[in-house]
Amino acid sequence: MSQATASPPATALNMSHRQILQALSGLLLGMFVAILSSTVVSNALPRIITDLGGGQSAYTWVITAALLATTATTPIWGKLADLTSKKALVQLALLIYVLGSVLAGAAQGTGELIACRVLQGVGAGGLTALAQVIMATIIAPRERGRYSGYLGAVMAVGTIGGPLVGGVIVDTSWLGWRWCFYVGVPFAVAALVVLQKTLRLPVVKRKAQIDWWGATMITAAVSVLLIWVSLAGDQFAWASWATVAMVGGALLLGALAIRIETRAAEPMIPPHLFRSRTITLATVASIAVGIGMFGASVFLGQYFQLSRGESPTMAGLMTLPMILGLVVSSTLTGRVISRTGRWKRFLVVGSALLTAGFALLGTLRADTNFALLSCYMALVGIGLGMTMQNLVLAVQNTVSPRELGAASSVVAFFRSLGGAVGVSALGAVLAHKVTGYLADGFARLGVPATGTGGALPDLHTLPAPIRTIVENAYGHGAGDIFLAAAPFTLLALIAVSFIKEVPLRRHNDEMPNVDTERKLAVATATRTDEQR
Repeated sequence: MSQATASPPATALNMSHRQILQALSGLLLGMFVAILSSTVVSNALPRIITDLGGGQSAYTWVITAALLATTATTPIWGKLADLTSKKALVQLALLIYVLGSVLAGAAQGTGELIACRVLQGVGAGGLTALAQVIMATIIAPRERGRYSGYLGAVMAVGTIGGPLVGGVIVDTSWLGWRWCFYVGVPFAVAALVVLQKTLRLPVVKRKAQIDWWGATMITAAVSVLLIWVSLAGDQFAWASWATVAMVGGALLLGALAIRIETRAAEPMIPPHLFRSRTITLATVASIAVGIGMFGASVFLGQYFQLSRGESPTMAGLMTLPMILGLVVSSTLTGRVISRTGRWKRFLVVGSALLTAGFALLGTLRADTNFALLSCYMALVGIGLGMTMQNLVLAVQNTVSPRELGAASSVVAFFRSLGGAVGVSALGAVLAHKVTGYLADGFARLGVPATGTGGALPDLHTLPAPIRTIVENAYGHGAGDIFLAAAPFTLLALIAVSFIKEVPLRRHNDEMPNVDTERKLAVATATRTDEQR
């Protein structure tokens, strides 16, 4: 019999509410650091890219590089969590994040900055995956909704509040944009100390057989796809040999990854998980939620600065309706779910609100009334709060304790993948649309449109007529990309509508009450592990 079956699975611990909050304090702080690393630069990016001499492509890749690294490493961290000490892993992830942050703050060019953001993303991937896994280890599913609300609130503050923090840092003369990368370091160090003192977890170790080939193929497939999305329409035409080569290469690498995963002893993303309808549909919905979560925070900050001429600080303050909507909805729905054990209604309503919010943001222009815009942002925030954490909760409720790491990381992986692809694709669409709108505006003004697609403009240095054209172009382009994102959130609504609701279990050691096929898959996987 394997070591895995010789040791009891980690289950929810008998802890009071106060003890759980103490144990989660460092974890929540680490999660805040992970989310902050992806969003704090959003409102600062126009200033950063201008100072470093980059363009729209560099603007997009500073965000996408971190998201890509987070996406690619999340399954690895999740698998390691099932094999070794979760506490040691989360501390390692924090140390990697600190190193990446320090190096990013000292970057002297966009290429160097993007490389450092990759290192940051590796650490953030660990924090994102392990936070969900550790929470599932110490808290039973029925109670997890309550604490997921806290985690959702922290993610909300980090996701939407990060741009506000970044804006204040950029507008503070004695700090400067480099502190957007340094600001997370004290939080990470504090999280390390708190985790060491408060987090006590049962350690269930098994012989580690990491599927490095599978991880490599998954990372390569996603990377090629993102590079194609960000360069097509700019460096080469959408319909070109380069597109055929890159898309074909991504599909080939993806096929190889699937083949490797089906044969691996310890696959990064266990294929049998997708025999569960809940996990498959939650995965589809997570991609759309990732697009909404990251797309809204990244491009709204750019819209407020380049379309309305606001400072980075004001751009962050103007996203407060979305922050408040996300925090309130995440906290309240978590409490209701813990009390009732029912979660599907919130996924359906949240996805509907998210779809409506993005469709309304599709009407965005440079002169859109801010009161209306606030309502649109609030809808998006409320929708994210109802869906983001509850998708993870639904998936965790369908798996056995030994698979919590892999299953949780699947949702986090595809949410990050949605964010990475979404930011990259929407950034490419925005660059294309803005170039067209600038050319049209300059043509009406009788000014040559040369150089309109280069570096991001500094509005304060432009003459009034040119500035108006630039503001209108970025305003109209922002509306176009939010409208382009709306069908994806509609897909999420359709997916969650077909999820079969299973009431949350009161104890982790209960076998999931799911369909016969899923039970058979779990039993088969367990027998296979025992045979190994």
